[in-house]
Amino acid sequence: MTASTSRPVILTVDDDPGVSRSIARDLRRRYAEENRIVRAETPAQALDALKELKLRGEPVALLLADYRMPQMSGIEFLEAAMDLYPLARRVLLTAYADTDAAIQAINVVDLDHYLLKPWNPPEEKLYPVVDSMLELWKSTPAVSSDETRVIGHRWSAPSFAARDFLARNAVPYQWLGVDDDESQRLLEAAGVDGSTLPVVITPDGSVLVAPTEAELADKVGLATNPAKEFYDLVVVGGGPAGLGAAVYGASEGLRTVLVEQVATGGQAGQSSRIENYLGFPDGVSGAQLTDRARRQAVRFGAELLTARQVVGLETIGSARRLKFSDGSEISAHSVILATGVAYRQLDAPGMDDLCGRGIYYGAATTEGPSCAGQEVYIIGGANSAGQAAVYFSKHASRVHMLVRGPSLEATMSSYLIDQIAGIDNIEVHTCTQVVSCKGSEHLERVTLINSATGESREVDTEWMFVFIGAAPRTDWLPGDLLRDERGFVLTGPDLRGRPPGWALDRDPYHLETSMPGVFAAGDVRAESVKRVASAVGDGAMAVTLVHRYLEML
Repeated sequence: MTASTSRPVILTVDDDPGVSRSIARDLRRRYAEENRIVRAETPAQALDALKELKLRGEPVALLLADYRMPQMSGIEFLEAAMDLYPLARRVLLTAYADTDAAIQAINVVDLDHYLLKPWNPPEEKLYPVVDSMLELWKSTPAVSSDETRVIGHRWSAPSFAARDFLARNAVPYQWLGVDDDESQRLLEAAGVDGSTLPVVITPDGSVLVAPTEAELADKVGLATNPAKEFYDLVVVGGGPAGLGAAVYGASEGLRTVLVEQVATGGQAGQSSRIENYLGFPDGVSGAQLTDRARRQAVRFGAELLTARQVVGLETIGSARRLKFSDGSEISAHSVILATGVAYRQLDAPGMDDLCGRGIYYGAATTEGPSCAGQEVYIIGGANSAGQAAVYFSKHASRVHMLVRGPSLEATMSSYLIDQIAGIDNIEVHTCTQVVSCKGSEHLERVTLINSATGESREVDTEWMFVFIGAAPRTDWLPGDLLRDERGFVLTGPDLRGRPPGWALDRDPYHLETSMPGVFAAGDVRAESVKRVASAVGDGAMAVTLVHRYLEML
């Protein structure tokens, strides 16, 4: 392929060589002047072409795929292509007998249109559709391949926080070390000296010095302010439970807004690969799953607010009012709490000082390439730690898993244990805990102790990722919203009847809290099953109960 950054690509894939040449010929006749036509005869060839285009930063405007192809159907191809080019418009080429499948694809891959073969004459049956798709693509925001640039230092915690925020919110960015020549030219043009990092330069030329997450979100086009003052449903938290609630709430006609403090996806969104989620036999990354759920929620009309911290909840008559950290408020008929959990902090000398400078909570997959050829330490023995170990094993020379217990069997899924056992550069250290961490500019050494033998040793490393359990994010809730001794929200049967102050002439619904009209879903709920699928199910069930609650108002 000839590199080009000016003409948007129209890509076609059809396993019938004659049909493939025919549609490419018709497309070139009309669109070659302003678009580049790329033709593929297999889905694998088409995906390879898309990957190359992505690496070159070339825009793809339209994908046309034949429905019946061996190895991979047109629907499956378009679904895979969405992960590379989610904004490209999607058209399925189908025979008359397959129109039912094409209609079903509208829900599977957010299909824009389907074309019946043959499309003669193209002036009547092909070009009007393509014209419409190209116009839609041009009117979609962020079709430019320009990226936000982040100038920072490798061992700067604020620089890592900015990169992590952009990556988790699926915002394309380019990382530049502060000492790079290009960084110096950009800093000079921006009129800043680089003494305070990070410096973020957005595609429109705005320069942000050590921005807050809210400032960064606003400048890169993430919604931060609600469009309304009152909603049918406010979902607090954007993990699988919150995204599930937003999708089902909005799709069923509720005026829905989801409020997320950092980035949608929660802990699941940081997972490098989820392999036991229904419908993904080859696994799916948390980022891919999150991005699809986010697009789905928006397509149904849900608002998604990012970098907004909710600090209060109160009852005002039949309404529920939520207060933000900046003093603003929104109200709704109902609320679903889906705030999930946060990783527990490791209590060891040196941890706080070196956090973000070699020590990270969660997978921090943005750091994977930087670990190339080095030794990495993963703290924890649950699935999230195992998934991180597998991911970092692809970059690091050796990955050490430090497990407090005598084995992984009690805390990790068997499929993941087997996978780890088959990776030569992953080493599991049982009965092992971190005693202290040392370093000047960044993490340099970690002291470990074996609880079974009492033996202590010091190891050299620049990389440590911590997964040691979770605590619910519920300290902001009012005191009369009941929680268990660990802080998880009590709902339905766990409230053991009608709680004190309950004014309704019925018991709380299954996922309803001690505050009527306020529901809890996912990991934040007491006795919940800590799995992505169950969290999504909680979100869907909570919306059903919201409908039941609203009918009583």
